[in-house]
Amino acid sequence: MASGAGKSTAFVLLMLNLILYLIVMIISAWAINHGTEKASELASALPIPARLFPIFFPIGNMATGFFVIFSLIAGVVGFITSLTGINNVFQGTESNLHAAAASSLTTWALTLLAMGLACKEINVGWTDSNLRTLEVILILLSGTQLFCTGAIHAEVEHVAFRNMIGGGRL
Repeated sequence: MASGAGKSTAFVLLMLNLILYLIVMIISAWAINHGTEKASELASALPIPARLFPIFFPIGNMATGFFVIFSLIAGVVGFITSLTGINNVFQGTESNLHAAAASSLTTWALTLLAMGLACKEINVGWTDSNLRTLEVILILLSGTQLFCTGAIHAEVEHVAFRNMIGGGRL
């Protein structure tokens, strides 16, 4: 890989992910707020097993509660990881890139969990248009986070090899 190509790719993907994770946080927070305001009045009319279900959302289906909560967790972790990852990639030292790579991999795992719940919600049935937007963004984020993680890991290898040659250890 050419010098700095992985760094610039990772930087662009981190900026894209920062914006997408911010959108995920906003939509998830709205859905949780909307769900807590409307759930008490609508859940009282449900039969007893559904009324006792701790995560009921009046929008979407029975998978919405888990999906929204894990989307908010993935959004917050992804936003913070992208923010710190931009700083770590910009500095470009080996230790900073290792930190960015580890946090990027963790964020990708959480995003895959939220994406899996999005796929389950799509499979179960009807959802609101805001939730469909959240599902689409999470599916896109799982791919962009994968490419971002790969770009950061490629830059880690490049910097480690450059340090190994420059340090005379080869």
